[in-house]
Amino acid sequence: MYHGRPPASADGGCETRRIGYVRDVSLLDRIPADERARLERVAAHFNFKASDYYLGLIDWSDPHDPIRALIIPSEAELSEFGALDASNEASNTVIPGLQHKYADTALVLCVEACAGYCRYCFRKRIFMRDADEVARDFGPALAYIADHTEVTDVLLTGGDPLLLSTPRLAGLLRAIRDIPHVRTVRIGTKMPAFNPYRLLDDTDLQELLAEQSGPGGRVYLMCHFDHPREFTELAIEAVDLALRLGVVCANQCPIIAGVNDDADVLRELFETAASVGCPQYYLFQCRPTRGNESFAVPIVRAWELFSRAREGASGLARRVRYCMSHETGKIEVVGVDDDHIYLRYHRAKDPADHDRIVVCERDDDAVWFDDLTRV
Repeated sequence: MYHGRPPASADGGCETRRIGYVRDVSLLDRIPADERARLERVAAHFNFKASDYYLGLIDWSDPHDPIRALIIPSEAELSEFGALDASNEASNTVIPGLQHKYADTALVLCVEACAGYCRYCFRKRIFMRDADEVARDFGPALAYIADHTEVTDVLLTGGDPLLLSTPRLAGLLRAIRDIPHVRTVRIGTKMPAFNPYRLLDDTDLQELLAEQSGPGGRVYLMCHFDHPREFTELAIEAVDLALRLGVVCANQCPIIAGVNDDADVLRELFETAASVGCPQYYLFQCRPTRGNESFAVPIVRAWELFSRAREGASGLARRVRYCMSHETGKIEVVGVDDDHIYLRYHRAKDPADHDRIVVCERDDDAVWFDDLTRV
């Protein structure tokens, strides 16, 4: 049974730096047995996985604890709401494991697992049985990028690329760096929140990141902290280490009901992220993915919370944009008044949409761009 905290040594520290992973809801004995039995049904649809370290952040006495809401299954996930591919990523997939939505950016799905499964994940389909979207062989993806000189930015994602073995990640990073027209490489990861030891204890990984980050180019860690409590001392230490290696860090996350849908919580998240050197890049609207109905915050309410959070934040913490990753592009919400919602294409799949302003009727129940009526 898992008892809700990592093993502790006599002085209160961790007995070992090698953490374990829990993949079976039935082992979470801080949850009543009858509830566990119900949650096993949820986990049979949408996988459960968490580290000892991360489960140790939960206040098990609080049924509404935000960390619990992030990682522990909920029966509400069995709602028929949404689609598994809510942003139609399939339409951007040019070869297995590689998406090319925006001309200058290629996205490589390089691993089909994470160190933990966020319950609201928009790409949960790749963790399901018989899923086959991830690049098994990086060769074709690298050849495609090399042949498309308009690609200057490569995003490694999945899944979490830091779950790749360090030698396999090194081979991929070095091969991308050998492509002359690629200027930046981003690694999308929640590892600093889920398992900071991955960065703190792997000297080969540290050497790789230092090697790949210098005056001629940088690796960007696109971190994923959803709540201020994820910024533990260890997580901050991992971010600081990455910065000292020359890596650029930024944070991005969605606004999630029951987790961070509170102006004070968002403000603290933005301020903390900026203060540790991992400033907030995007606040996303939760995608209408299958099982995500209970996590979705209506656009109008999310805008109001976002606006209030930024109002009380410092300048460096105010650079965040509130966006939807829609099938047609990254749509920024720029304002709401009594009658309208104002949006702008921050990125666009169709170049004709670049920077286009879209005005929609105000709808306080809408949770996605497709729910809105254009003026």
